[in-house]
Amino acid sequence: MSASTILVVEDDNIVRMLIVDVLEELEYKVLEAEDGDKALTFLGNEDQKIHLMMTDQGLPGMTGTELAVEARKLRPALPVLFASGYSEIIEVPAGMHSIGKPFSIDQLRDKVKNILEQA
Repeated sequence: MSASTILVVEDDNIVRMLIVDVLEELEYKVLEAEDGDKALTFLGNEDQKIHLMMTDQGLPGMTGTELAVEARKLRPALPVLFASGYSEIIEVPAGMHSIGKPFSIDQLRDKVKNILEQA
């Protein structure tokens, strides 16, 4: 079985790097985007397999929720995981997931594994 591909959308370079490092250590293939436009470029490429999009809520240009809505237009079944320091107050659209920042490596691993198993 080939590794699942996760699209990480995070405008903070350090946070994005840390998330990518953790996911790669867990043997996922990772695509990186610093904003919604870059993420939508990946999502619009039909040849690019993406099994999960993990996005920050506070992005330049559009919110994570707005990105998720656009992403679902391109890929209706795409699982979405919001990572936010305000996870308890953001509205998570139906069928999507959230994880509060800061999160531990174990929390991230378990959450991602769980979502991918359900997909």
